[in-house]
Amino acid sequence: MSDTAARNLQRALALIDGMAAAGVQRAVVSPGSRSTPLALACELHPSIETRVLIDERCAAFHALGLARATDTPAILIATSGSAPTHWHPAVVEADQAMVPLLLLTADRPPRLQGCGANQTIDQTRLFGSATRAFLAPGLDDGDGDYLRALGVRAVHQSRWPLPGPVQLNLPFEEPLVPQRLPAPPQTPRPVAVEIPGLQAPDPQLERVAAILGRGPGLIVCGPGHFGADFAGTVSTLAGALECPLLADPLSGLRFGDHERRRVLARYDSFLRDPVFCRSHRPEWVLRFGAVPVSKPLQVWLEDLPAGRLLLTDPHGRWPDPGHGVGEMLRATPALLCRQLLARAPGAGPAGWLQDFLQAEAAAEQRMRNAVREDGWFEAQLVDDLLEQLPAGSQLFVGNSMPVRELDAFSGTRPKALRLFANRGTSGIDGHVSTLLGLARAAAPDTRTVGLIGDLAFCHDLNGLLAAPGCDATLVVINNGGGGIFRYLPQSGLETFERYWLTPTGLDFSHAARLYGVPFRRVEDAASFRAAFADSLRQPGVKLIEARIDPQRSLELHRACHPSL
Repeated sequence: MSDTAARNLQRALALIDGMAAAGVQRAVVSPGSRSTPLALACELHPSIETRVLIDERCAAFHALGLARATDTPAILIATSGSAPTHWHPAVVEADQAMVPLLLLTADRPPRLQGCGANQTIDQTRLFGSATRAFLAPGLDDGDGDYLRALGVRAVHQSRWPLPGPVQLNLPFEEPLVPQRLPAPPQTPRPVAVEIPGLQAPDPQLERVAAILGRGPGLIVCGPGHFGADFAGTVSTLAGALECPLLADPLSGLRFGDHERRRVLARYDSFLRDPVFCRSHRPEWVLRFGAVPVSKPLQVWLEDLPAGRLLLTDPHGRWPDPGHGVGEMLRATPALLCRQLLARAPGAGPAGWLQDFLQAEAAAEQRMRNAVREDGWFEAQLVDDLLEQLPAGSQLFVGNSMPVRELDAFSGTRPKALRLFANRGTSGIDGHVSTLLGLARAAAPDTRTVGLIGDLAFCHDLNGLLAAPGCDATLVVINNGGGGIFRYLPQSGLETFERYWLTPTGLDFSHAARLYGVPFRRVEDAASFRAAFADSLRQPGVKLIEARIDPQRSLELHRACHPSL
């Protein structure tokens, strides 16, 4: 056995062993020569489940889905040269959305850098500021203990204090393939990587408690995964304050058996009413999570006087595009709610909550009037999909219009669901791959469903290469192109269809046949309900194309939101 080939594999095994010891269980590998030691190390390690995907961009979004579903870093492996550059869209999404990833970029040795060697680029800090750390052990740096410790360190840096991607650039000399493979390593001794909870300091808590007692206010929960105890705790806080709780669909608070009487889901509709907005201006807003999906909510909050926003972020970010923050609370959300409850905040003024509940009920009624059998459009589809989804299911929703349809039309429901979306950078890339990553990591008997648009589907067709071994239903809303632009000023331009709507005219059944995925096309509510129910009973990946007339959809949206 070549000493060089054996050493390459021993170093790779030590690194992967450290990551496995810190809790990592999954790797996504794209084929290549220079990355051979890393691929073999993942294959040999008893704690690592390896997936091979030939398209690096799809592989990266698939790993993103794995990490989102498990809240644990996933390993990505690619060969040298242009291969890892295809990860970049998923890396910036992981950066902005705080998803832990371990980016293992195989590289040529230093002697081949900068001299025109084939398949060789400068991979130093390849993803710029999007990574939490850049680690570059040299060819002769340290022994197995060092690399094992480096693997543990990389996992820790990907998870705390700000979760996100970590790049490890790993040069390997040839030869790369040993004559004999070693025996698989033993299951590693676990190394705990604990994430501490943060509490707000007492002086700041006293200030915030005093603000909460000044007058009418509300709680806003934006996108985020806050932990199992948050929904009940923040609902209890809203009850103590007797204030509305405006819950983004990606907060998870719209779905579950916690107290939901004060949880509002129709604000995207009633906050379009300028009379309501002018007459209801809170003295304070306590916000958890990222910026909400709803544009009317964002505009309403940004119109408030500066200083009324009390923002919670335990990771050191500053998620305040409206520049109105008055207090930045560096605390774990559930812990902060308990800290505030211990200070016995008083209830808000009589009638304030009731006004919001009445506005919610009126918006609900408008939507119920629009959602009827002869009114097949996105609201009906969202309602039927959520009604049939079993409790505990995973729902991935695409950017552009699908996430806005969910925001506007989901309402609140007593069954718990896990909601996911790539809202870090809000692109339409990688949706199929992320969905199948979520499905791959799902617990047994957990249903995984995706709701995305037709352009997003076209953008990531190769994501279906990951379909074998996954169970998921993918619902594609086909409304003839970039439907969101029909609601924007570009719709009035003569060149609207060419530059913004961009309908593809593709027959999606051909894509389904190409990738071996069962396909159904539906054009009304009854057909969708039947197709979706069938898909939930069948194993594997299924594709449902839901065709919706764009002009009729626009009319029915305006019936729900008269100000459109």
